[in-house]
Formats: sequence, structure tokens, C-alpha cells
Amino acid sequence: MNEPFSADLVAELEAIRALFPFPKAAMVPVLRRVQEVRGWIDADARQQVASLLSVTAMEVHEVVTFYPMLYGTPVGRHVVHLCRTLSCDVCGARELWKHLESRLGVGRNETTADGRYTLKAAECLASCGSAPVMLIDNVRHEHVTPKMADELLEAAK
Repeated sequence: MNEPFSADLVAELEAIRALFPFPKAAMVPVLRRVQEVRGWIDADARQQVASLLSVTAMEVHEVVTFYPMLYGTPVGRHVVHLCRTLSCDVCGARELWKHLESRLGVGRNETTADGRYTLKAAECLASCGSAPVMLIDNVRHEHVTPKMADELLEAAK
């Protein structure tokens, strides 16, 4: 069980909430800030966000499990998303998946033993013309080759 949100975090989240016409509309920005502070969004954090935004914990859970940039389970220090759509697949993502899984020693949605990297699939990264596309810590990288992926992973250490 995590600790309750600090007074400073609550003040930040209330300031975010105040930017929106309805409290529920602030859910994604509030969750992203909670995740920045805690690393992921556990059940206790979901409940606290629900209270802050006057929604149910299930509504928060639905948002956390819908968006791939929100983590409902612990993740590594660096999160690697690789696009899994047809455009990326045709342009080399399948081979890139195999390379990353071999290089990191993990499968999709797994974290390396040292806690450094989590490898995740993304449904679409909206850059079909520059496929294959990969995010590392939410920074987009286009036309990614296995060699480029290795360099990006090294730089993220």
C-alpha cells in the first residue's frame, strides 16, 4: 500500500483539475502527473484520483487500462514502446521486435531483470510514413533499425 498523496502533490493535481471545465476531463493529465511521481498507478493511487475528481475508482481503472502510456503495473526505469501496426510491421518492426526481445532478454510487456527496461507494444504511434517507430520514455524515434535501437537503448542507460 502506497502512502497518501503528499500535500504538494494534491495541490498540483487540484491545479490541473482547475484547468478543465469538468473534473473528470482532467483525468489523463492528473494520472500522468501521479505516474511521474510514483512510477505507476496502483489501486491506492486510483482511489485517491477518483476521490479528487469525483468519479469512481472503476472509471479511473478503465482509463489506466485503456491508454498504453499509463502503467497499471510497475515498469522499468525506461519504457520502450514499439508500434505493432501493419505499416510498421511491413517496414521492419517484426524483425525489430525479435532483435529487442533478444537484446533485452524479455518478451512483450516484460521488464528486464535489472529493472532498467520494459518492452511494450503500442497499437499505433501515428507515424506510418516513417515506420518502424519506437518510443523510449515517450520520445519518438522513426525509421528505427536494430542498430539504431541498440544505440537508443545505450543512450537511455
